Amino acid sequence: MPRAGGRARRLASLFANPLLPNIRDYYEPWTYDYNDLFDAPAGDDFPVAAPRSLISGQRMDTITWSANWDDDLGGMPQHQDDDVVLQKIQDKVRMELEQSFMFYLPRICEHCINPSCVASCPSGALYKRVEDGIVLVDQDRCRGWRMCVTGCPYKKMYFNHRTGKAEKCTFCFPRIEVGLPTVCSETCVGRLRYVGVLLYDADRVAEAAATPREQDLYPAQLGVFLDPNDPEVARAAEIAGIPHDWMRAARRSPVYDLIVNYKVALPLHPEYRTMPMVWYVPPLSPVVEAITASGHDGEDHINLFGAIDTLRIPVSYLAELFTAGDPLPVETALRRLAAMRAHRRRINLGDDVDPGIAESVGFTVDQMDSMFRLLALAKYDDRYVIPTAAAGDVRTLEETALRGCSLDYEGGPGMGGGGGSGPFGEASGRPAPLAVESFHALRDRHTSDRAADTSGPRGRVNLLDWDGRGVPQGMFPERNGEGTRRGVDRGADLGSEAGEITENRPPHEDHP
Repeated sequence: MPRAGGRARRLASLFANPLLPNIRDYYEPWTYDYNDLFDAPAGDDFPVAAPRSLISGQRMDTITWSANWDDDLGGMPQHQDDDVVLQKIQDKVRMELEQSFMFYLPRICEHCINPSCVASCPSGALYKRVEDGIVLVDQDRCRGWRMCVTGCPYKKMYFNHRTGKAEKCTFCFPRIEVGLPTVCSETCVGRLRYVGVLLYDADRVAEAAATPREQDLYPAQLGVFLDPNDPEVARAAEIAGIPHDWMRAARRSPVYDLIVNYKVALPLHPEYRTMPMVWYVPPLSPVVEAITASGHDGEDHINLFGAIDTLRIPVSYLAELFTAGDPLPVETALRRLAAMRAHRRRINLGDDVDPGIAESVGFTVDQMDSMFRLLALAKYDDRYVIPTAAAGDVRTLEETALRGCSLDYEGGPGMGGGGGSGPFGEASGRPAPLAVESFHALRDRHTSDRAADTSGPRGRVNLLDWDGRGVPQGMFPERNGEGTRRGVDRGADLGSEAGEITENRPPHEDHP
């Protein structure tokens, strides 16, 4: 945790860290004995690929823990004691069926402005990139002290027991460098993620992070962000050498709109004082059906506003997640989402626009329509506004990526060697260093209308960079003349992140 103390205290516990999470707090990585399936003799019984630990190499009788299950505390009653938010409001929430609720909260590395993992690393392997704010691990400098695992309050630092190195989310930085969103953003079928540029005053970060009262940390971080449309900010950016492409992207940033202009996006646990850069739109519970069942108009904004205090997902719970317990910003965000729903319903039914709906939440009708377009109708280029790296910086960024990709593994990109095991214990093919993907080649492959292809039978097949058109040569093993399959080596481009918005929606909510 960030409260682990200063440098002297951390160095004193370098070889015996009492705060280090147990492997059970994450999960024991495993693979399966797939060779048992291929080598089993013919018979009446079906062979089974038994799980095997990637740490000890021993067979595992049962798999009882996993990365996904670890985060799904709400779905496991036996884990309710681990929910630190629930512990704070236990008197308001009882673990009873009629009061149960659920919503998904995808947690990734926050790529904080004031990252505690960077401050915790004794070897200086963790660093925040100046060019885009992405936090990475230099695998060459990492010595496996695991202080970053203890220091990250979001528990998004991992220790690879096979390589002895720390790993984390990297925000798919090779994609970001060519103006493409992260893989998790682009592949989200709900279109819930937004990626954009946020400008902030670096000189005010320490002061904002040291705000005495926890409930004031959210507005303090808002005060750090700079308005890209402010002429003074534009002049300061030009003096600082910030490229014009970045300023244009900042002015079109959906992240800035959701956080600053509309104030419907909130930070995750600001009380950690790391100033996170992944913000969330809180979920508007499916209250319409409940209001309608009581005999009232469930779509009327007055009724929706009155129901916010009695949401199935308590506002106090959301406040402990996003605003250090202050319910006012959460209520404001939920009221604006409810007002947008009521406003669009009138338009869809052909009724006259009621400016009072927008005014009741401090908006104009134009602002309400703009927020609706961003949350419901935004196209690809509106949800992901990412400036490309300057042409002169491409080689430098590539070489940095080659050293700093924190998802490297034995035999994988950046680790050297070859023929080693992949991250899941299976062959991963020959090493594919990041620098072989030039700036223009990667950009062209993602934006061209041609189907993805590879050069020759030994060409690379990279599913992370596949454009989804056609079946590229080499994606599937080929058969030679004797009927045996010829394997195709695969490489992987691994990457990193900068600033993101995730919109949380309950499973069965009806959205405009």
